Amino acid sequence: MRDSDYAALAQFRYQIRSFLAFSEAAAAVQGLTPTQHQALLGIKGFVRPGPATVGDVAKFLLIRHHSAVELINRLEKRGLVARLADPEDARRVHLKLTKKGEQKLQALSRKNLEELRRAASPALSRLLKTFGAPGEA
Repeated sequence: MRDSDYAALAQFRYQIRSFLAFSEAAAAVQGLTPTQHQALLGIKGFVRPGPATVGDVAKFLLIRHHSAVELINRLEKRGLVARLADPEDARRVHLKLTKKGEQKLQALSRKNLEELRRAASPALSRLLKTFGAPGEA
């Protein structure tokens, strides 16, 4: 590892933390916690093909199933997520964003993508180019 590799890694971590701080602040403006925002994003975009389940949300967020259940309960209570029975297996429950959930996620996703394009994307591209090839001293 070269000193420049450590510097690039430090800058990379800084860019990630900066983006996350931006995203968390944007979620707060929409009245959401960062975890609620991530759950909405996971329900909408993480699972393909087919609708998301609570287990999928737990996997996406790297949390335990029972924690995901509580999170979905809170989102459902706020009118952001709906639970739908699987027509082929009544034991299975699918998750779907409500219109209100879609609107909040769309607003946040636009802001996040704008921030990535504005700041993080060029900075990350430059940083990735500074890393040496594996095995270089």
